[in-house]
Amino acid sequence: MSSKGAAASLIPELFRFGLYKPTQGRMVRQVTFLAIAMVVAFGCFSLSVGLLGGQTQPIRVGVPLAVGLAVCWVAFRVVNIPQFADFLISVESELEKVVWPGRKQVMQSTVVVIVTMLFLGLFLFGVDLVWRWFFSLINFIDYE
Repeated sequence: MSSKGAAASLIPELFRFGLYKPTQGRMVRQVTFLAIAMVVAFGCFSLSVGLLGGQTQPIRVGVPLAVGLAVCWVAFRVVNIPQFADFLISVESELEKVVWPGRKQVMQSTVVVIVTMLFLGLFLFGVDLVWRWFFSLINFIDYE
């Protein structure tokens, strides 16, 4: 589908009120919408205190609120476009197949990561000391 065809199919979708396959992929669709809504909320807040900071109170509140509501409606409709909704439904079905680790395995893996990072930090500190000593020995850099 060309970009012109995709845009043409998006326009009618924005004015629909029904949900596409409402019982399938609900969790992933809701999380996707909430993530988009949070980004929009931060953007509207930035708009209010940034670009519109010197305006009157109705403009500082009204414009970001109108923009936020419009973009949230678009986000709500986007997660219900059949192609995107089918993708999110398949994402949720794949997530249901994941075997999540237990508490003991998470704790063990966390300890391994922390110990590895500590050793890596110590190793890099040692390498830095060696290079510092070498560069000061050949008078390439004068450390004080």
